[in-house]
Amino acid sequence: MDFTAFVRDVSDFPKRGITFKDITPLLNNPKALIAAGDALYELVNGQHIDKVVGVDSRGFIFAPMLASKLHAGFVPVRKNGKLPYKTIAESYTLEYGEDSIEIHTDAIIAGEKVLVHDDVLATGGTAEAVCRLVEKSGGIVVQCNFLIQLGFLNGVDKLNGYDIKSLIKY
Repeated sequence: MDFTAFVRDVSDFPKRGITFKDITPLLNNPKALIAAGDALYELVNGQHIDKVVGVDSRGFIFAPMLASKLHAGFVPVRKNGKLPYKTIAESYTLEYGEDSIEIHTDAIIAGEKVLVHDDVLATGGTAEAVCRLVEKSGGIVVQCNFLIQLGFLNGVDKLNGYDIKSLIKY
């Protein structure tokens, strides 16, 4: 399936000069949604995964689907101050500012194999921070898995050494 047909560009969002890749048309189409979930699962290529980490907020769409298919747990990584229990945090820069993310201190057990999932790999700051959180927790990042990769922003450079997979590349 050509998933690019279900992604629309929105100019000047969230800031002037940014072209946002909107996946809501894909999410709104049942066949595309199911096919994308299946295709993301295929990217894992049968590797054993204990936990799937999904990044706030659009990473929460496919990460639980992947966790279910992989018979793994789902771990939410959220923006600062959104998780109710004890957390560890990482700060990072993105293409239009700075932010911080957190994970529960007990979300990942040392030695667990982790799939990191988010909707878009742009500059790589968010994904790099998530990988650092997983590793601080004792987890092993098996793969970073994305619906979309914006290659022109060179996010893969920040994820050097990690197995990076994506369905769509721009």
